[in-house]
Amino acid sequence: MPHIVVEHSEDLPVLPQVLVEKVHQATFSSGLFELDAIKTRAIAYRHYQLGENKEGFIHICAYIMAGRSPIQKQQLSNHLLECLRTYCRESDCLSVDVRDLEPDIYCKG
Repeated sequence: MPHIVVEHSEDLPVLPQVLVEKVHQATFSSGLFELDAIKTRAIAYRHYQLGENKEGFIHICAYIMAGRSPIQKQQLSNHLLECLRTYCRESDCLSVDVRDLEPDIYCKG
């Protein structure tokens, strides 16, 4: 835990695998998670529509176990957004959403 899902337009200025690696490392450097617990993956979109003068997008959804404080969640969100800004164009739409997973409902095998 956590699961980090990076959704993005196909036309990124960075290779998707590089983006996954950078986001994975940024998640770890937030200080909230052990490196071997983080799972990061990316999904590319070919069809999408954005606002005027926007070239592409990246949206990160971080699914974490419930129990972190709102301040910790905001710090993670800001940390990941700063990572995206480092590797993206100013014309890209960037967003991060941190969501709680309920321990009583979440299952893994």
